[in-house]
Amino acid sequence: MYYVYVIQSAQDKSLYIGFTTDLKRRFQAHNKGESKFTRSKCPWDLIYYEAFKDKTLAQQREKSLKYYGKAWGQLKRRVGL
Repeated sequence: MYYVYVIQSAQDKSLYIGFTTDLKRRFQAHNKGESKFTRSKCPWDLIYYEAFKDKTLAQQREKSLKYYGKAWGQLKRRVGL
């Protein structure tokens, strides 16, 4: 499976969108400071994820959330942000 996920910093409530094949391992890596983009805002909470069978669809979803405001806005409303 392929996962698109959203994590939120407990420190300043900022959000990060990512893509992975191993959600548990990737989430732990974020909280251990192993990602240069997220290490300064640890700890993180997993607030949302979507699972896909097709890698291409997961990558397209991640891209739409990162680069298209309408998709991101709809997701934020869905999860109550």
